[in-house]
Amino acid sequence: MGGLRGGANLASWVVAGTLAYYLWVKPSQDLKREQQERAALAAVDPHRYIEKRKPIPDPQETGLIYGNKNTPQKPEE
Repeated sequence: MGGLRGGANLASWVVAGTLAYYLWVKPSQDLKREQQERAALAAVDPHRYIEKRKPIPDPQETGLIYGNKNTPQKPEE
């Protein structure tokens, strides 16, 4: 089996391991930690409001969800 020898082979394994850590291992650890923190908060006070999902961004320019203040006005002729 061919391939790189010596230091170059070791360096490529280090790069691959680092990429794997930051792309797969670390995000899953952060997610587990965040879920454990949420579960601990919920266990401390069961009547406290805990946001369970991220807010949906509003596509309007003004950030208002209601009303028609941001509709483009057609010029009257």
